[in-house]
Amino acid sequence: MARKVTLQTLADHLGVSRTTISNAYNRPDQLAPELRERVLATAAELGYSGPDPAARRLRSGGREAIGLLFTESLAYAFNDPGAVRFLQGFSRATEEAGLALLLLPGFAGREGTSHRGRERKEAVREAVVTGFCAYSLPIDDPDFAAAVERRLPLVVVDEPRTGEHTFVGIDDRAGARLAAAHLAALGHRRIGIVSFRTADDGFSGPLTPEREAAATYPVSAARLAGWRDGLEAAGIAWEDVAREERILNAPEQGAAGLRALLARDAGITAVLCSTDQMALGAMRAAAESGREDLSFVGYDDIPAAAAFDLATVRQPLLEKGLTAGRLLVDPPEDPTPQEILLDVELVPRGSARPVA
Repeated sequence: MARKVTLQTLADHLGVSRTTISNAYNRPDQLAPELRERVLATAAELGYSGPDPAARRLRSGGREAIGLLFTESLAYAFNDPGAVRFLQGFSRATEEAGLALLLLPGFAGREGTSHRGRERKEAVREAVVTGFCAYSLPIDDPDFAAAVERRLPLVVVDEPRTGEHTFVGIDDRAGARLAAAHLAALGHRRIGIVSFRTADDGFSGPLTPEREAAATYPVSAARLAGWRDGLEAAGIAWEDVAREERILNAPEQGAAGLRALLARDAGITAVLCSTDQMALGAMRAAAESGREDLSFVGYDDIPAAAAFDLATVRQPLLEKGLTAGRLLVDPPEDPTPQEILLDVELVPRGSARPVA
């Protein structure tokens, strides 16, 4: 294992004092600009990201905490049933270990949030934590990059799956394949899709092949690929499947997606949705439009899915949070990144019926 670069390592390399290195980060007015630039350039070259705020807090007797990088806003984190189940599991793990939880919410998919994104990146860099969990972030997320730069223990949940960090998730593609095959087995051939966003550019509308190919959210890409696998195996051409992309995982977004699908192809008989939240909204919109004949399959199996008889793909949301949290609060002795895939299963219910 490569030796960890410390403040002292950098001071020795440059032939200066530890105080000079510390001042470059904490009191830049105490150094000549040329010297500070040389310190920062050498630090970047050696892989040193600066004094760790967590270390300063721990030395002063502060309580240890785990940082959770979350894609959406804080309000969303406590309102989306799937996210709530994950957070319940994750917080249970931190509480069992006597650790605090620092939630660093994002504003993904929203327009006009670049300044808040910059503020959040600084928050990640300054977060007083002993480790990070990255929960459902896109592959190009700057906050994830900031967390990686901290060189603290890091566990990724769902995305981005880098291969360089411990990963906890599911086989999203396999689960989506089960959902598509289920509808095909029921005789459906004209099927529509309401997908979660593929990129953080504020877009909602027809999901084109170009957007699909350029997806920066691996989970969205995997579920699209799984639906394609299942439908093409049944002889259904992917180019004949109407696909709508929606910006947020919310019932109203599913409803809007369903209305857009029907406007494009009123002859569809079934709809695949990225999440149960979207599926439940789409079901409501179908009923309001007099299309009770439509079949639906969601993804997640949140509590409301059973209440509304929604066929879905079940994933262990609570277990996912517990697993990720315990890997951070009690990391294995072997630092080699792990890949932990939890089981998914199809849950057939009344919302998916044989084609009329």
